[in-house]
Amino acid sequence: MLTGLTSPAQKRLEFIDKAYEATIKTVMLYPTLGNITDNLNPAVTSIDQNNLVLEFDELSANRANFNAKLIHCNYDWTQSTLHDMDFMHDYNEYNINDYSFSSNTHVPYVHYKFAIPPVKLPGNYLLIVYRDGNKNDLVISRRLMVYAEQINVTYDNQFAGTGTGRSTQPINFTLNYAGVDIQNPLQSLHVVILQNHRWDNFKSDLAPNFIRDQSSELEYRFFDEENTFKGDNEFRFVDFRSLNYPGQNTGSLDKSRKPFHLFVAQDRPRTDQAYSQYNDYDGGYIIDNKDYGEAATSGNYIEVTFTLNPYQKYNYPIYVLGAFNQWNHTEENKLTFNTTLGIFEQTLLLKQGLYNYQYVIDSPDKLNSIEGNHFETQNSYEIFIYNRSFQPNADLLLGYSVRTLNPR
Repeated sequence: MLTGLTSPAQKRLEFIDKAYEATIKTVMLYPTLGNITDNLNPAVTSIDQNNLVLEFDELSANRANFNAKLIHCNYDWTQSTLHDMDFMHDYNEYNINDYSFSSNTHVPYVHYKFAIPPVKLPGNYLLIVYRDGNKNDLVISRRLMVYAEQINVTYDNQFAGTGTGRSTQPINFTLNYAGVDIQNPLQSLHVVILQNHRWDNFKSDLAPNFIRDQSSELEYRFFDEENTFKGDNEFRFVDFRSLNYPGQNTGSLDKSRKPFHLFVAQDRPRTDQAYSQYNDYDGGYIIDNKDYGEAATSGNYIEVTFTLNPYQKYNYPIYVLGAFNQWNHTEENKLTFNTTLGIFEQTLLLKQGLYNYQYVIDSPDKLNSIEGNHFETQNSYEIFIYNRSFQPNADLLLGYSVRTLNPR
């Protein structure tokens, strides 16, 4: 499954969450609070905190020399014109020296950990990791957001589903920017909304419905489906925190070879099923090893096969997605059709843990055609408010709010 290293000449920096080599696995960027579920939280922190941590594995028996650097970005994830010293307190190249070797695992790997350095300005940042000081020899790019609490968000609490079948979830809110000197808010303010911390279906450049200059408020109310999110469905999940006693939704486990090969219980489309309520991780995953040792360095990598038994023929590519693969529509995550068995399938190399996932059709009007849509679904929504300042001439993240719809 692994094709080895990619030469620097074949790599091109993309301003997305991406691993540039097949041997780089389980990339997580999150605010650390000391809990095993910390990585379920988004890569967001306030300017007053400094608690973001990057973790990743390289499938190798030997340690590599990795470096890290931050790039300041505009609200649309294009690189800003700021220089390093405009947003960094000191230099902007760091060695990743915190590492540990895996112990008694079928696939050897080195686990790396890096604390994100503090920055001077709120905004979007792209963290890049590269080899041996060569910025062209990219290994990882990950998005992170640092915000200042200067623009407030309030909600009107009208969250009823709308549209055909009540399948959408409008998020109506009001921005108050009285604490910021903004001459033309319609031109300088930009609003971005994320559902479940994912960037493959975000909403951006939303226009306010009402403007109240005297009270410095912008009101956003969404009545059409174009600017609202589909409710989607609760995420599917599979639990292989233990390889001695595999958990829910696991099928057979082949231990005759190493790495082990796990077959997830066969899935079917859910579009004709009624909504079923249960707790999930909003597409996230946790790394855990219930057999022995510390999960970070004793968790085994295993081959995991996902299978989808369709009710119908699909004319568009189908992907198995989740936070574990950064929601990226790649060849690695695309299902292939097994003509002998009449099913779609894909095998991924994953570390022991509990994973949320879903099947997505790569077509704008058919994205949820396998999972279905329900307004009752629990979803997390993040609102980011950016202001294009004159000094510095960059988009600064001056407001951030997170709201869970249909909390359990």
